[in-house]
Amino acid sequence: MKKVLLVFGTRPEAIKMAPLVKAFEKEPSIITKVCVTAQHREMLDQVLEMFDIVPDYDLNLMKPGQDLYDITTNVLLGMKKVLADFSPEVVLVHGDTTTTSSASLAAFYSKVKVGHVEAGLRTGNIYSPWPEEANRQLAGVLANYHFAPTAASESNLLKENKISENIIVTGNTVIDALFLALEKIEKNQDLKAKILKDIESKFNNSTFNIQDSTFILVTGHRRENFGQGFVNICEALKKIAQKNPEVHVVYP
Repeated sequence: MKKVLLVFGTRPEAIKMAPLVKAFEKEPSIITKVCVTAQHREMLDQVLEMFDIVPDYDLNLMKPGQDLYDITTNVLLGMKKVLADFSPEVVLVHGDTTTTSSASLAAFYSKVKVGHVEAGLRTGNIYSPWPEEANRQLAGVLANYHFAPTAASESNLLKENKISENIIVTGNTVIDALFLALEKIEKNQDLKAKILKDIESKFNNSTFNIQDSTFILVTGHRRENFGQGFVNICEALKKIAQKNPEVHVVYP
């Protein structure tokens, strides 16, 4: 049987890889194992619990004060042992983290094929976002299979002379993750009540009714948004809130 290793280390990666983990669990013809680097420990664990994922390998790299050098070398050394133990035919990585580029390099060193999920995103500036743009370009160079979320991403890969037969436009797996989460919440009324209570507690207005409210959910933590970027985001959200007082802006 084919053996596939899924590798991820941050919360965003875990969210977007969770649908693949669950899909592989239903495929008896493929032996699948999950390796987490724990580049983000606490936030990663939240997602693993939400999607009922128990890693087969946990490199547990999160250390106070670690930098990109530390993460890169520790992923490489940790992956060396995992690859030797499991001997997969394919390693699946996601996106643009340091885990992504380092795990791809580790697989390459072991002559294991790499599949890159969310492939082909490009800004054209290797320093923006930094280091994510370099990470995804490095993964793209090492990858044998490119799973592009959009036709635009596919076009970027073709411009880089990637083999067209090895590019598959899949859509973004975050949508699949959303449906998985909704399904779990609807089946678990205790969990649903807990989530609703948690969200309601974030608002000072005691008359706030989450069931009848319209939301805009915002995420904007990336490094390239630091400084003026965050100012611009908040100014835009302020204008939206002023023009639409019935809409609640949720920015975790």
